[in-house]
Amino acid sequence: MHRRQVTLICAALLGLAPLAPSALAQSWPARPIKLVVPFPPGGLIDNMARLVAPKLSQELGQPIVIDNKPGAGGNLGAGEASRAAADGYTLLMASPPLTINPALYKKLPYEPRSIAPIGLLGRVPNVLVVNPASGIQNVADLTGRMKARPGQLNYASNGNGTSLHLSAELYKSLAGTYVTHIPYRGAAAGLTAVMADEVSFMFDNLPSALGLIQGGKLKALAVTTPQRSSALPQVPTMEEAGVKGYQVFAWFGLAAPAGLPAAVQQKLEQSLERVARNEEVKAAMLKAGAEPAWLGAQAMASFMQADTAQWQKVSAFAKISLD
Repeated sequence: MHRRQVTLICAALLGLAPLAPSALAQSWPARPIKLVVPFPPGGLIDNMARLVAPKLSQELGQPIVIDNKPGAGGNLGAGEASRAAADGYTLLMASPPLTINPALYKKLPYEPRSIAPIGLLGRVPNVLVVNPASGIQNVADLTGRMKARPGQLNYASNGNGTSLHLSAELYKSLAGTYVTHIPYRGAAAGLTAVMADEVSFMFDNLPSALGLIQGGKLKALAVTTPQRSSALPQVPTMEEAGVKGYQVFAWFGLAAPAGLPAAVQQKLEQSLERVARNEEVKAAMLKAGAEPAWLGAQAMASFMQADTAQWQKVSAFAKISLD
């Protein structure tokens, strides 16, 4: 090949190079996208995934197939997503285990940096509940009993190392007292124990406890978000109830294997933001007890970093370490 021909070909390739990201954004996605949900069907995160997926599918013009991969406190699904190709065809339903598990587990089946945020869609308050017959009227009453009877009270959670477990441990650390943790096989079993007066209190995700609170079978003392919940506007926040510095919430969004092409990342983030701001989606979130709270990829990364730091402090206080 003559030198002039080589020069012309190189010039042509260089001329096309700036178009490559735009062309990639236009061609992606060209086939269905898999959304890994690291929990079983029917739970909070799965429900939010099934709410968001159809709208995101409409935005992207391709089916989004939900693939439930429960196990190991969310680590199984996160590990599978982290090992997928960074091409935009495998996404992860992101939730608190991504920030809690790095603070708890001695060894994770994936490298946290191998998962990159796309956008945070919403958050869900946890709610502190007691048995209505307990005589406990507010958080101050409960804190007083804990301090008067250190180690004699107990609380339920849906398992070791979960956000509900750590919600109670954060309360203990800020209140400066001690109660015994009783892990149950799921939140429903823990709430049943509260109603049966087997345990003194429990933190639960608001959507799953809301019906029992409204039915008078549980008494809500406080929600864990910085603002009151529109679902329980009469219930104070933990901060308002006197536990200064308390802020916890479940959250959900999308993440992907790190290293997405910039054009795909941008298109995906912009499409997800349109879904997050869709009035129908926001109304459905509120009905389910969740609060719309959009954060783009960069803001979500900062939030996740701060959330992990908080749980590292709590796990050190509670001396929690999981294999």
